[in-house]
Amino acid sequence: MMGNDLITQAAQRVAELKAYFVDHERFVPLAEGFSILAEKRLVDIQTGRISEAQGLALSGHSGAGKSAAITHLLAQERQRLADQGYGDSTIISLRVPSPATLKFVGQMLLRALGYPIGADRHAWYIWDLVQHHLKERRVLFVHLDEAQDLASRGTKHELDSVTSMLKTLMTDPEWPVGIILSGTNELEDILNHDHQLARRMRTVRFESLSPAAYGDDILDLLENYCELAQLEPEDDVLELSHGERVVHAAANQFGIAIVLILDAIEDAYLHGQKTLNRHNFIRAYHRRTSCDAEFNPFVVPDFMRIHARQVFSRENRT
Repeated sequence: MMGNDLITQAAQRVAELKAYFVDHERFVPLAEGFSILAEKRLVDIQTGRISEAQGLALSGHSGAGKSAAITHLLAQERQRLADQGYGDSTIISLRVPSPATLKFVGQMLLRALGYPIGADRHAWYIWDLVQHHLKERRVLFVHLDEAQDLASRGTKHELDSVTSMLKTLMTDPEWPVGIILSGTNELEDILNHDHQLARRMRTVRFESLSPAAYGDDILDLLENYCELAQLEPEDDVLELSHGERVVHAAANQFGIAIVLILDAIEDAYLHGQKTLNRHNFIRAYHRRTSCDAEFNPFVVPDFMRIHARQVFSRENRT
């Protein structure tokens, strides 16, 4: 049985690794796209012009690494804007509530702005306050995460109302605010539902990985994490086939691949190892899924047959 001290030490070391952001090739268009929007907005402010704000939409499958990328990007931009004298509240970020009614989204925005309000107010009053406080606090961008939930339970009427209000914020004649949306592929359906909103957005998509194309890249990533973790990767985790197994086990998603590598490193720490090997990945995958060995991509030769998003898979399950 593992001692509490070993578990605590492993948790601390993995937490430090999680704070490390992987600056991958897909992050470049996201960062560049946002920088262009921010600079346009700053030029307008500096010259006293009022122009419609633009926005940015990031989509991808669950586990693609969107949240880590957008969190890192917004932290960078907040600091950059603060260094230029624009304060630390230039970007407001929140997760879309469910159900995403016009009133509920407005309440959440007011709360994020430091102005909570009771549910007894009308939606129009709430959004008047939102626009007022966005201007007073000189907010440049509002980020809505899990933005696909704008259409999850609300009616078409509510979706129309919310997207219409987002457009209103972007075209406010006194203080236009850029909108950043991040979410799963259903977000694309929302933008295609409202072409006026879509044409005001720059779009970035985090595509799924393929084992054949990204096996080597994942091995590079694994080696980088091993260096940070002060573990020596053994030969069996540096083979191309192992990189392909990691991609498949991660359901072809970059963010999940990082999680799997960190889980394997944690397993090595918990076993007091100085190296990282295939058995760490076998145990880490089992710990995550409780799948039998026959459904573990790091065990079976024909790993591509395994449904990597399923858990509790076993031979005798009906």
